[in-house]
This record gives sequence, structure tokens and C-alpha cells, in this order.
Amino acid sequence: MTHYGRDVPYETFEIGQFPLTCGRTLRPARIAFRTYGTLNTAKDNAVLYPTWYSGRHWDNEWLIGEGKALDPARWFVIVPNMLGNGLSSSPSNAPHPDDGPSFPPIRVIDNVNAQYRLVTERFGISTLALVLGWSMGAGQTYQWAVSHPEMVRRMLPFCGSSRTAPHNQVFLDSLRAALEASVGFDGGRYPADRWPEQGLRAFARIYAGWGFSQAFYWDEVWRELGHTSLEDFVVGFWEAFFLDGRDPDNLLTMLDTWWHGDVGATPGFSSTEEALASIRAKAIIMPAEKDLYFPPEDEAWAVSHMTNGAELRTIPGVWGHFAGGGANPVDTAFIDAAVAELLAGPSGI
Repeated sequence: MTHYGRDVPYETFEIGQFPLTCGRTLRPARIAFRTYGTLNTAKDNAVLYPTWYSGRHWDNEWLIGEGKALDPARWFVIVPNMLGNGLSSSPSNAPHPDDGPSFPPIRVIDNVNAQYRLVTERFGISTLALVLGWSMGAGQTYQWAVSHPEMVRRMLPFCGSSRTAPHNQVFLDSLRAALEASVGFDGGRYPADRWPEQGLRAFARIYAGWGFSQAFYWDEVWRELGHTSLEDFVVGFWEAFFLDGRDPDNLLTMLDTWWHGDVGATPGFSSTEEALASIRAKAIIMPAEKDLYFPPEDEAWAVSHMTNGAELRTIPGVWGHFAGGGANPVDTAFIDAAVAELLAGPSGI
């Protein structure tokens, strides 16, 4: 029986010298990861499922399990934690002098390069049956398909994008400003036992206006999550979420990664459009109907530049970005059905 949750042990993969896109080097880079299932002899049943902004591997487990498309009895699912998330190399755990605000800038391609080392060196895997992910996990999915078209057979980015849009960057800038202006932030050199809580609570309240749609709030759908008032939801869901072990310097590192997301920055390509056209994987691109970060129109644009027969399939409903978060059973079933369909069908390579 597979056991899940944050208390279940995970593994780490260490890269002694890891050059980054920014020109600096992590010494070492550590990728924290968890696997579900068993890699078969042919090594052709591997699925890569990267984490998202501030998420940890256990936050992806809602889409993994017996009776689901990602059933560990059939698939070997690898969930690598993003650089900066507090488990993999991050400002909060890096050795001096790279700790705190001195931690180097991380790009999406840096995450993919580290994950490539994990997949190929730790497991000897040469092809991935599927790469998928939510939000920043979707951005990593796009990057995998561009950086390693010979490896990625299928892709399912949901509620995410190949390039961070200007409107999205405006949102991210507001989050950064809230943290950096907070009492006690001190340029990111706050004491380990005294995080700038005022800034984290402001950060959470900005997020609250974007993570779910206007219709979600109008219809008071937050009651389905067990909350009794709007304020109860904002404090009990959003403030609690960002006060749960999410170090501010880590948040800023991942925010910067998100802000600069663009597969067009991949070496060898001159534009996002050219990079998208290079993708060979069988693809379902899955935005959410009312996502304020990654609206369906943006992903329709991406699909229009993909020459591999990619399908745009929108998640219906009012949950906005969090349609991809695993909290709504209807949305979960919709995503799971797409995963099952992709895995049952032919691949793109």
C-alpha cells in the first residue's frame, strides 16, 4: 500500500557543481523528490510531475493513486520539488554565502536541467511517457517539451503557460512589493525565528483576489471548503496557506522564476513562437475557464503556434486557477480523465 503525505520520507539527488542560467553556480544543487510506483525493466513507464509555486511534492498527491490515471501499480511517477521551494536547494537551506537574499536567480530551464540530471543519472531513464503539471508545473512541462523533445512523449500542462504574460507579471510585482515593504523584512535578512508575518498576510490577501475567479466569490463557493464567511476564508485558507512554512526569501526566489518564465529564452530559439513550434510531444493544453493568471485565450495563442496537433481543452467552471489545485472533485475528475486519455493513446515521438 502506498502511503502519502508530508510526513512520508523523501529522497534527495545532489549535483556537485550546477551552473545556472544567470552565470552563477550552485555548489551543490540538491533536488528533493518523491517517487510513486516502480520503474519497469524497459524504463518506459516514467511520468514526471513537477511541483508548483510554493508547492511541495505531497501537494501533488491528489492526482496520484489507486484507481486514478496515475496509478502507481502501472506508472512510475517522479515528483521533483522546484528549486527555491524549501526542500530542494533554496534561500532557506543554502550554505553561506548563498543563503537568504544572496541565493542566485533561478529560471524555469534551471529546474528542468536539474530534473534532467535526476531522471537520466539517478534512474537511467531516456524517455518520459508523460510530463504534466499545474501552474508553474505547467511552465516546467512546456520547458521539458522544448528542451528535450526526444524524451517527452506526451505533455499535459494545466492552468499554466509557456510564457508569463505582462498582466501576470503585474500581479507578481505586487506580491514582491508587499513582502519587501513589510515590517521586519530587512532586505531579506530577517531572523530565522521571526519571519515578516505582516508582509506574508498582505501577500496572501493579494493572492486571494487572483487565485479564484470573481464568480467563485460571487457564488460563495468558498463555503464548499468549509468556511463560514469571506473573512474566514481569506484568513483560514489564504493566510494559513502562506504562513505554513513558506519562507519569504523562498517565495521571492520562486516568484522571480515565475516572472521570467518563457520557453522562447531556451538556447537555440529566437522567440516563444519558434520554441512552441518545435514541440513534438502529444499534447493536451488545459487552461481553466476563469483563470486570472493564465486565461484560455493565452493558451489558445500557444496552441496556435504548436505544430504537433496539440488540443486546447478548457476546464469549465468557476474555480479559476485553483481548478488545477485538487480541491474540487469535479475539476479533479476532468483532469484525471485527460491524463488517462493521453496515457492510453499514441505518443508524439
